[in-house]
Amino acid sequence: MISPDTYAEEPDLAALGALPADRTRAAFCLALLDGRAWTATELAQLAGIAPSTVTSHLNRLVTGGLPAEERKGRHRHVRLADPAVAEMIEALAARAPRRPVPVRSLVAARRHCAMAFARICYDHLGGSLSVAITDAMTERGFLDWESGPSLTPSGAAWLTDTGITQDTEPHVRTCLDWTERRLHLAGAVAAALFHHAVQESWLVPAEGSRVVRLTDQGRDAFRRHLSLTDEALTAR
Repeated sequence: MISPDTYAEEPDLAALGALPADRTRAAFCLALLDGRAWTATELAQLAGIAPSTVTSHLNRLVTGGLPAEERKGRHRHVRLADPAVAEMIEALAARAPRRPVPVRSLVAARRHCAMAFARICYDHLGGSLSVAITDAMTERGFLDWESGPSLTPSGAAWLTDTGITQDTEPHVRTCLDWTERRLHLAGAVAAALFHHAVQESWLVPAEGSRVVRLTDQGRDAFRRHLSLTDEALTAR
């Protein structure tokens, strides 16, 4: 007889791994990294599949705990369940093989470069710009890596001097950036920095995309506050 409170000695990693082990569901997971709530219709358009097909994929993902479901009247929305899920998806993407695809237009090439340079990663910034910001904060002594990433007193003072405010404790963690395959800053500090940059128009999120555009004002600000180089401030 099996007790309802009895579990296998090992977690069912295979069940979790099966959730993104489908190109449609994987595409949904990556799209949801923008942090907003998506409708089933929007996800169907993203994947180029019928709305009826989306339902079965979403049901499986929601049951598995990756996205959380929201109901707004008769409409169903889904968003990633929490920052830990976003971090897991970003880490999986960083370790996934890169499939070569032909670039058939200048627009597609520019979009690829823009995504690698600066993009929304749930509630913070990802891409080479984010990695450069993390490196600069480390070099200036704003981050301490001795016992895991943490904000130093000089880092806290820098946030205040820069006008970056936080509603929570100065929590610091990292994501493994899937395009750079290096760590970028995450957690409450990274979220506060990103939201401040958007409010100050240093960064402008693109409509209908995870891409974030760096403005001339933003270039000046990152040069002034973190001494970022022109190379770090340029998509490549």
